[in-house]
Parts: sequence; C-alpha cells; structure tokens
Amino acid sequence: MTTKQRYESAKEIYKKIGVDTDEAISKIRKTSISMHCWQGDDVGGFEGAGQLSGGIQATGNYPGKARTPEELMADIDKALSLVPGKHRINLHASYAIFEPGEKVDRDKLEPKHFARWVEFAKERGLGLDFNPTYFAHPKAEGLTLSSEKEEIRKFWIDHGKACVRIAEYFATELGTHCLLNIWIPDGFKDIPADRLGPRARLKDSLDQITSVEYDKSKVYIAVESKVFGIGLEACTVGSHEFYMNYAAKNDLLCLLDNGHYHPTEVVSDKIPSMLLFSDKLALHVTRPIRWDSDHVVLFDDETKEIAKEIVRCNALDRVLIGLDFFDASINRISAWVVGMRNMIKALLYAALQPAEKLAGLQNERSFTELMMLMEELKSYPFGDVWDYYCELNEVPEREEWFTTVSDYEKDVLSNRK
Repeated sequence: MTTKQRYESAKEIYKKIGVDTDEAISKIRKTSISMHCWQGDDVGGFEGAGQLSGGIQATGNYPGKARTPEELMADIDKALSLVPGKHRINLHASYAIFEPGEKVDRDKLEPKHFARWVEFAKERGLGLDFNPTYFAHPKAEGLTLSSEKEEIRKFWIDHGKACVRIAEYFATELGTHCLLNIWIPDGFKDIPADRLGPRARLKDSLDQITSVEYDKSKVYIAVESKVFGIGLEACTVGSHEFYMNYAAKNDLLCLLDNGHYHPTEVVSDKIPSMLLFSDKLALHVTRPIRWDSDHVVLFDDETKEIAKEIVRCNALDRVLIGLDFFDASINRISAWVVGMRNMIKALLYAALQPAEKLAGLQNERSFTELMMLMEELKSYPFGDVWDYYCELNEVPEREEWFTTVSDYEKDVLSNRK
C-alpha cells in the first residue's frame, strides 16, 4: 500500500470515533515550533567564552560541532529540511555576529550584530525568538540581575534593555512576533541568610528592563524559572512563584521549562491552570532525567501529555512552543531532528484524540469506558497519519531521514577538526 492508501484507511478508522484527520493535519500545519540554535554548538556562541557557567553544562564531545556562524546556519538548514512544517529559530544573545575588529560587550549589543541572522531568517521564511545571555561571562560568575553589586547589576540590566531593542528589530524585519525570554542562573549553593533581598533586586532589575519602550504586539517578554542548577542547589532567586507572580502583575508571559521543576511535578498539569489566567503561555520542552539534564525530546508520555493539554485547551495559537536541550554525546543534527519531529508528532497525536467525547465521558463519570477508550486509542493507526503528514510536507517518512544525516556527517561534519 502507498502512504496515501494507508492514510485513507486510517482516516476511516478515526472517523468512526468522530475524528477528522484532515482537520487535525490542517491544524498542526499552522503550528510553528521554535528550534533552539544552541544544540548545534553545545551552547558555545560566537564570543569565544570557552566554557559554560551558571549551573548548566553540555556533556559529550561528539565530532562535528559547529564552530562558525556559517557552519551553524548550514547545520540548521540541514535539520529543518528533515522536519515537517515551517518553524522558527531561537537565538541567544551570545550568538551575535561581529565584523572583524568590532566586538562589543553584551551591554552594548545592537540590532546590527544580528543582521545576518535576520537575513538568514528572511530568506527561509522563518521567525526569530531571542534570549538575553546571563551566563558564560566574567560578570556572571556570581549573581546577575539580583547582584548586590550595583555595577554588575547595571551591566546586566543594560544587556536586558539591549535585547528588548534587538527583539523588536527581529519582529519588525520579519513581520512576526519575537518571544524574548529572560532566564538568569542566580542562586546559592548553600542555605542563604537572605532570600528577600536578592528577589527584591531582581524585581527592580526586571522593572528597569521592561520600562524600555517597545511594541507589545511585536515583542512578547517572558520570564523563566528554574528549581536549581549545579552549584546553586539551595536557593534559586528566580523561582516559579516569583516569576509567575511577576508575569501576572506586569502582563508578561510566564515560560515553563519542563526540566525546571521537581521530578514529581509535570508541566502538562500546569498548562490548563496557567491558560485560565494568562492570554499566552510560553514553553521550553526538554527531557529531564532526574533534573534539568536537557536530553533530546522523545515521543514519551509527558511530551504527549503536554501536547494534549495544548490541543484540548484549544490553545495552539496561545502557547508559544520552543525546545531546549543540548546533547553533545550524539550527532547534533540528529538530536535536533528527533526532538523537533517528536514535538510535532505529539501535537498531531493530540489533535487525533476525540477530545469532546473523552471529556463527555469524564463529565458523565463513565470512568470505566473513559479508561478503556484512552487505552484503545494508543493502538490506533497514528503512524499512518504521521507518514502522510511527512509526505505532504515533502520530508522523509519514518527513519528514512537518518540516511541524509549520516551522509552529511560523512561529507561535512567529519571534516571539522
């Protein structure tokens, strides 16, 4: 049977439970995922920092890491050519591209330092998202936006303001919004004597950054919490409670990274609650193993549950989905492709659930039938719909894409010494 024939058969099976597969496909084709640039070079950036700091690290040393803007852009192109749909690129400020002899520090960054990224995105019809980089810098060895040293705090406030201006430049040039996400590594290894003071300073710093005039219809500012990082186990200044309240009070977005919570917490359960009180919500989808270890996103239970909640809440246009992992132990392009395809796959899987029927069974308290149907749906011919979705988007089906990555590794990546 051809892919189309298998799809037509699956379509009839789903139709019997009230699911229109054509409609599900159409819905997901309009959804963009923001692919993080930092998987391609282990969060290195183009500043020559040499190593990470701030409680994060990339593990592994697989050959072929991107070393220049040209190599990173080529790798992004290769990855996106194997991912169905039209998507976005998520940049960190440390990926500024300077002309020879014109390097500036992060507090002096300007839109011109990202002009080549805008050109890259325009040529491909991509959107750009952005992140200030509050780590891997001499002035980030202690605290940043919550520092008790005013000169340090001012440096990072000015960096944040510069990033707001750059984000607006992205949005204006590309004709699509730019999500500007603020995450800082500030915290303490052991029990602090004062938790209020650093958080008061962080609040003041954010107030100053967001006081910059910008078009809120173009730039969505988000704040991202974390439970802890390496060497910051006792206290994280930017906790979930801090940022959730700050975002709500100041009409900003709260960004949820599913690696940034206690292992018994799941972001999928938080999504509907957040959407009741927020017009929009931002996500960084990753795969934590015991902590925020940034493993490649799989088609696993929590990824599927995250997708289900987005779709069930009819919030595909309200939830801004980005990925965040950096695995240096495997082929980096393969990591991108697996993660992106799995996130899209999870959304399509969710769109093929008979949501109204399932909710109706719950409201009728028909829990036996509800459990039965939810389990039977797991063996419905979703794979045939996914293969057809890939065919429609002119990307390889199933594992066929891996041949392209293997050839690229042999012809390109293996020559990077």
